[in-house]
Amino acid sequence: MGVYKNYLMDMDGVLVRGRTAIPGAGEFIARLNAQAIPYLVLTNNSIYTPRDLSHRLRMSGLEVPEERIFTSAIATSRFLKAQLPNGTAYVIGESGLTDAIHRINYVMTDHDPDYVVLGETHGYNFANITTAVRLVSAGARFVATNPDASGPTEQGIVPATGAMAALIETATGIAPFFVGKPNPLMMRSALNFLGVHSEDTVMIGDRMDTDIVSGVNSGMDTTLVLTGVTRREDIKRFPYRPTHIAESIAHVALPDA
Repeated sequence: MGVYKNYLMDMDGVLVRGRTAIPGAGEFIARLNAQAIPYLVLTNNSIYTPRDLSHRLRMSGLEVPEERIFTSAIATSRFLKAQLPNGTAYVIGESGLTDAIHRINYVMTDHDPDYVVLGETHGYNFANITTAVRLVSAGARFVATNPDASGPTEQGIVPATGAMAALIETATGIAPFFVGKPNPLMMRSALNFLGVHSEDTVMIGDRMDTDIVSGVNSGMDTTLVLTGVTRREDIKRFPYRPTHIAESIAHVALPDA
């Protein structure tokens, strides 16, 4: 299995399942930290800030500094800043998204905003969705953090950003621009954030339809781990293949110290 200079990796299904670390993940992260190997943990989840997620991972036994966590909210804020610096946005989301939007000097408003930005939230509010529909219909550009239609909870699946985006799109006839995986923009933004090149970097993920395809589309080698969504027998259904397949993160090669 290939050894690389830089590592991008998904979080859920690669490092943790819920709040439980996948065996070998702690040792893998510890080696990255000890050898000062550049890496980022990527997540489409826009609810939490990197500090929140760093704490959550620490409670699972994984020492991932907040500066090593890159969310779809951060990717979205970087996209907005590149497109229209110092703009305005009507934002539906939690602190992970609102904090990222504030950090790029955007003003959040429901008065003629430049953008409507949709992310995940603990509870979608129909009044907020209605406001978003009216603003998009009036000309605001429509951006969403990720296309995930549903998300898992202990009680079962719940509607996620993609489902709410579909509601707004159906009501307005205007499709959103999705920033997160599988859009390769998320990968390129992460590479730029690290200051590294795709040819020296591997993307490690558990889903063929998000992690692996976005790595392929970004010109990176990819490693599929079999501890999450995609099973080995599923791989043949896809027109692209991962560069490597590993039973778990514990079987992914790292440079010798």
